Amino acid sequence: MSAPGSAYRAFDRYQRRHAWLGFPLAVRQKYSDDQGAYLAATVTYYAFFSVFPLLLVGVTVLGFVLQGHPHLQRSVEQSALQQLPIIGAERLHALGGNTLGLVLGLVLALWAGMGVFLAAENAMNHLWGVPFRRRPDALRQRLKALRMLAVLGGGALATAVLAGLGTFGASYGVAWKIGSIVLSTVLNFGLFWVGFKVLTAREVGWRDVRNGAVIAAVLYELLQAFGGWYVGHELRHARSVYGTFALVIGLLSYLYLAAHITLLAAEANVVAKRRLWPRSFSVVLEEPATSADKRALTQRAEVEERRSDQRVEVDFVDKS
Repeated sequence: MSAPGSAYRAFDRYQRRHAWLGFPLAVRQKYSDDQGAYLAATVTYYAFFSVFPLLLVGVTVLGFVLQGHPHLQRSVEQSALQQLPIIGAERLHALGGNTLGLVLGLVLALWAGMGVFLAAENAMNHLWGVPFRRRPDALRQRLKALRMLAVLGGGALATAVLAGLGTFGASYGVAWKIGSIVLSTVLNFGLFWVGFKVLTAREVGWRDVRNGAVIAAVLYELLQAFGGWYVGHELRHARSVYGTFALVIGLLSYLYLAAHITLLAAEANVVAKRRLWPRSFSVVLEEPATSADKRALTQRAEVEERRSDQRVEVDFVDKS
């Protein structure tokens, strides 16, 4: 046996015996088995196209709310919001409410927002190994997506505002910033906890998804803080063409990272609940499968059951 091969197998044996290393490696392995990167890309795609209708609604609502308050309009015009597409400096300069824009924006936002939650629900069902035959029909999926859009969408907007106040609100004191960040993290935890519980067709308990919600809330708060700082300090003074282009790329990256954080935290819930670790470390060399390997890969195959009279069976060959 070669020295590199011996070291590789020694590392595999070590990670199987130590949960602090074996558990995150098992999460990474299952995330790869479930094609988590492609699921995150799908969520990002729908989230990106839902942002602009939501911005249209937000600008229109601001137009109604800020009528007769020129000092508040100037505060918005001078904020980092002027970098955003659709909102932009030119639009903010003539900020005003428009009923047609509000109705059109609401319709587009509802349609696009449903796509985000349908993609998220599909991803959660994949991670939990819910067969297609046990998932809700198209009508029930869309009704659930609308409910989630109302609850989680509004909550996500509130946490984004709080995180922004805590990140680059120059006129606020340290205590205000810390309080905003703490409150935003707590709200994020509640949103992730509800989302992880409700977006899965299989019955899972609240305790089964609590730890993943904690992880997602903390990581997402860090992502919000960094994103708010970057927009507030790096992009707000950029030239219009460069700034808009950079912000669009940054927004896509932000959404993609947020999707990864969410799905990895959900995957950690699955691995912990089903005890799908330790896994064999077969990234370079294929090591003998553990019982957790067999359970995880069996669950992955059974996802493809699409009829009530269909059963997928998985068999493992002993290569020793």
